[in-house]
Amino acid sequence: GKVVLEVLARVNQELGTTTAVITHNAAIAAMADRVIHISSGEITEIHCNATKLSPAELSW
Repeated sequence: GKVVLEVLARVNQELGTTTAVITHNAAIAAMADRVIHISSGEITEIHCNATKLSPAELSW
């Protein structure tokens, strides 16, 4: 869980790559720059996190 998220966050930060994480776990969204909500194949909401959490700070 968190180890994989740490690796994804490190790759994103160090290499400047775009990383997409698709999940039903809403807690993980707190580590994202941008969160896109999809329902029935339609984008229903997009928001940016002003303050992101590190994977170590997440709890679920």
